[in-house]
Amino acid sequence: MKVLLTSLAARGHAIADALARSPQKPEIISLVPARNPGIAHLSSDQFIVDLMDFDAVLEIAKRVQPDFAFVAPDDPIGAGLVDALEEIGITSIAPKKSLARIESSKGFARELLQKHGIDASPIFRVFESSTFNLQSSIQSFLEELEGNFVVKYDALKGGKGVKVSGEHLHSIDEGVAYAIECIEECGTVVVEEKLIGVEFSLLSFVSGTQVIDMPAVQDHKRAYEGDTGPNTGGMGTYSDANHSLPFLSAEDLQAASELNTLTAAALLEECREPFQGILYGGFIATKKGIQLIEYNARFGDPEALNILPLLESDFVDICQGIIHEELTDDMVSFANKATVCKYITPESYPESKDNKGEEFSLPDTGSNARIYLGDVSESESGALLLGGSRTAGIVGIGDTIAEAESIAQNLCEKVTGPVRFRSDIGTQAVIDLRSDLIEQVRKG
Repeated sequence: MKVLLTSLAARGHAIADALARSPQKPEIISLVPARNPGIAHLSSDQFIVDLMDFDAVLEIAKRVQPDFAFVAPDDPIGAGLVDALEEIGITSIAPKKSLARIESSKGFARELLQKHGIDASPIFRVFESSTFNLQSSIQSFLEELEGNFVVKYDALKGGKGVKVSGEHLHSIDEGVAYAIECIEECGTVVVEEKLIGVEFSLLSFVSGTQVIDMPAVQDHKRAYEGDTGPNTGGMGTYSDANHSLPFLSAEDLQAASELNTLTAAALLEECREPFQGILYGGFIATKKGIQLIEYNARFGDPEALNILPLLESDFVDICQGIIHEELTDDMVSFANKATVCKYITPESYPESKDNKGEEFSLPDTGSNARIYLGDVSESESGALLLGGSRTAGIVGIGDTIAEAESIAQNLCEKVTGPVRFRSDIGTQAVIDLRSDLIEQVRKG
């Protein structure tokens, strides 16, 4: 059994770890844009390659002849790497380019749900360069939304294409200007009503209309304690032992699950081929119920770091079930444990890369914790060196969120070097804030 893993950073390390735990003991051949010591340790071979250089990727794939590929990052998925691999006879865990538009085009996602009668979107409009009276049309719509709006770049932009009124945009004029900027860059822009509520993620394994959910996860994008500072790729996450979250009702979770199922069916009908991979719903619990913020077509980071350590069943079997459209509920089993992930980052992150190249060290972990390496390199002597981005996801696993948080916090405090992390992630105080907010939102 050979698996070709195209990935990067801690998400790739978590995927490699889950594959390596399979009783089938697959040989993992990893393709990464920069050497990752964590992924390398689990791979029989690791190739350093630009994942957007499809010719280079395909050349390695032809030589390796894997049983399947696992394509993890958004850019290669959105650009059609899965299609290119299929042309040389290699199937993948990830959707083809047409289906990946659920992530790569915010406009496609909104219009898909609207067309198929899936009621989970805010008021929205898609504007194009050809829109009549473009600037005044955008301004009129923002005024119609009473200044509570979100402007979304309608293509992949590394998670940095969405700007929200009151956070990034402080007037209607700024909203119009950013919308025009998006259109000049990618041809279209999505403008929509700003949703108020509490966000969460629900990821599902999907093969056509077969949809099996993973544990729900709460993410924290802000750089500093108390959800302050600029947005990042994610400073940490937590999940609960019952696979829900403390602030969600059973009805909330069921509604999100149903949206993933309906969306998978809509994609099959719209694209005439099955979505095969990970469908990641970013949801928000609002006064109106569960609404969709956006879809991703792959594992999230840090979400994968919470979910995959809990997977008790054979990940290779799940992957093959997805590929052959034989995925069943009994193939997927997660431990009833809580997790808390806290990301270690350089002290200078995200404002600068001043700490890049400086040494740091990580503690040893027991069976109740995992450390997944992100932007990390090694010196000639084997010392770990900081990159410019997030360094490592440290995950505590316990019977309760409090126990998991304590484990993660203790390990984070043992990391040496010019690093920092958010101590508040997974704490009862932060969870209470979410619970209070959702209660206030629902009372209106």
